[in-house]
Amino acid sequence: MTIRGLIIVTGNQSEAEQAEILDAAPGYEVLFTPRLADAGDKIGSAVAIAGTLSGSELQAATNLKWVHSWAAGANSDLVPEMITSPVTLTSSVGNGAVPLAEHSMLLMMMLNRNVPRWAKAQADHVWDRFTHGELKGTTVGIVGLGHAGADLALKARAFHMKVLGVRRRAHLPVEGVDRIFAPEDLREMLPECDFVVVTAPITPGTESMFGEAEFKAMKQDSFFVCISRGGIADDEALLTALKEGWIAGAGLDAHGVEPLPAESPFWDLPNVIVTPHNGATTPGTARRGIDIFLDNLRRFVAEEPLTNLVDKSAGY
Repeated sequence: MTIRGLIIVTGNQSEAEQAEILDAAPGYEVLFTPRLADAGDKIGSAVAIAGTLSGSELQAATNLKWVHSWAAGANSDLVPEMITSPVTLTSSVGNGAVPLAEHSMLLMMMLNRNVPRWAKAQADHVWDRFTHGELKGTTVGIVGLGHAGADLALKARAFHMKVLGVRRRAHLPVEGVDRIFAPEDLREMLPECDFVVVTAPITPGTESMFGEAEFKAMKQDSFFVCISRGGIADDEALLTALKEGWIAGAGLDAHGVEPLPAESPFWDLPNVIVTPHNGATTPGTARRGIDIFLDNLRRFVAEEPLTNLVDKSAGY
């Protein structure tokens, strides 16, 4: 059989997953490697790579036609060389939508019911009963109505919440969302929200989307939750908002600097819940990522259009 080309797959797939990938690529040589750097000169022969390439690696991959990112957000893949390259880039967007939506609900409930107070009481062996909130009747504004945002909308509606949202294509309805705002109308939405949840990718259009004006537009008893990417909120503005009471608190799974430095003030603020960008770290997310890649691999082999294409100019 004539070998049609080399496909490099990075990561730590199981033997069963490697067998699935081999089965989906008849006629191709497949090289499995934990890191792309370990592939050495083979990069120059690859027609497809599953993984993230540096600019120099992309320049060395002279036969490359397709790159698939294991990440849902393609910001780390969009190095300048990739943006200008004719190589097709796809992502694993949607693989973590379900757990990210669940994590958003978790953070909203923890903030709404002041769960850290119970955790402290348990550690101190104190029977601390107090009046807390409930989600029913509250309003959540979801910034980004992609896979995670759309799933969150359905979950929030199941908790009897009113759901607002922000998306670029504001004219297109999303199931479970009562009203959709365009990005330029964000400040119009914010005063209506008890919770603002960021599920949007980090792009030139969303970077520092939340600054002083946005946090001041929120209600003083509202909460900010970010589960997608740090950098969408300006950290200094968010810290000021939390310290000065512009908003009631925050639940942060995504951070401007990761890992969050030990000296970061976010760790110690009493109105902040920090999780280590861990909301989508589930076996289901990993499996869905494999399934997304397998579907595109079969399409690539059959010379059919790929899915999950990244718009390099838009950033996702």
